[in-house]
Amino acid sequence: MTEIINQDTKTPFFKLFKQAIRGDIKDFTTGSIDRAIFLLAVPMVLEMILESSFALVDIYFVNKVSPAAAATVGLTESSLTILYSLAWGLAMGATALIARRAGEKDFKSASSVAAQVILIATAFSVLISIFGILFPKEILRFMGADASLVDEHYRFTQVMLGSNIVIMLLFVNNGIFRGAGDASVAMRSLIIANIINIVLDPLLIMGYGPFPKMGLMGAAVATTIGRGCGVLYQFYHLFGGKDLVKLSLNQFRADIQLIKNLLSTSSGAMFQFLIGSCSWIFLAKLVAESGVEATSGYFTAIRICIFTILPAWGIANAAATLTGQNLGAGHPERAEKSVWRSAFLALCFFILVGIVFFFFGETLMRFFTSNELAVKEGTKCLHILAIGYTCFAYGMVLTQAFNGAGDSKTPTYINLFVFWLLQIPLAYLLVRYLGWGTTGVYVAINIAESVLAITSIIIFRKGKWKLVKV
Repeated sequence: MTEIINQDTKTPFFKLFKQAIRGDIKDFTTGSIDRAIFLLAVPMVLEMILESSFALVDIYFVNKVSPAAAATVGLTESSLTILYSLAWGLAMGATALIARRAGEKDFKSASSVAAQVILIATAFSVLISIFGILFPKEILRFMGADASLVDEHYRFTQVMLGSNIVIMLLFVNNGIFRGAGDASVAMRSLIIANIINIVLDPLLIMGYGPFPKMGLMGAAVATTIGRGCGVLYQFYHLFGGKDLVKLSLNQFRADIQLIKNLLSTSSGAMFQFLIGSCSWIFLAKLVAESGVEATSGYFTAIRICIFTILPAWGIANAAATLTGQNLGAGHPERAEKSVWRSAFLALCFFILVGIVFFFFGETLMRFFTSNELAVKEGTKCLHILAIGYTCFAYGMVLTQAFNGAGDSKTPTYINLFVFWLLQIPLAYLLVRYLGWGTTGVYVAINIAESVLAITSIIIFRKGKWKLVKV
């Protein structure tokens, strides 16, 4: 039986796996680093697989409606990346501060951080809801959608943006659990959300049994209900008083100083994700110029990529938690070793995924759509991105390690250079002036991610992130 070394003892693999799922251990500042990565990464990887399955389940059933419906989902998701940027940034700020307080064994302060980050997330989501409800058509037009698509499917965008609070809280609450080292609760909340979404998607989209045939709108309703139930499960644990982070209603009074600290820690992470999001929006607009079928194929392929990238984010998030807790406990060298080990594991994972994409890309596309133009475009996307997948791992893990240390400024500057000064101009040049079409978009993505990885490695080795105070 496979065994993982834990100091001087050996724990059977499957017993350790069950321990990771249960989330029994939340302090990772001592003991075997491999064991710590395993216990944290297993629920986080499963969490990210579940999060990405939302996209795969939706696109599978939406492709059965029409290419225009699939394109609407993709364009809406691209606009939602701004929301995801805010959510990820807040989640990373919460993870960094809570992990640091957990490493210091100050769980009361960790709980205060959790309450304030939920208040901030709620305020942001209300503003986005108002904008999404009032201007869904304008958002789709800005993304490059044609008039018929906008008129037919704008309500999907309206519902997704209008109900964004469930997305925001799902991300932020899971960031709270990850910072406390309790990734198993985050994983279980997504299990609940996904089961509900998987059941409701076909019922509401296709109209099986007594359910109305809602088409594309069914996907929006199913996703919102599923994520909403996941958020309720999270709050059950946060207010249940059995975890390291315990919330009570009297903590939800605005603490201006703590909010400033959170926004200061999170702003860099939010901005770095916004930089990447705006870049993806620009790329989506370039692809949309190639027509509805090509756009549908591109977004289907990207959904498949997300399904593989997000599990690797689970490993990266494990590195962030280990970085924060070990810096809080005064073990910077252990934090650094944990990051390099996590990056190597993510690299091994991406190599395997790249091989699958290169040899079975068309098979994967045909599982999700029967439209030949969409299959051709999506297969090309998967083949080209497969070549650059090996570079994604180190950039992803090291970026999260910076964030976990509370150093969100460094990856922000890196992202600004890589995505805005390199990827966007390069994609524009290849598509508009050299006539590469969508191929230019995919090549630009690979080059940018490769530069991101190299730059992150060079800066991380200098070690200034070890000196950050939060």
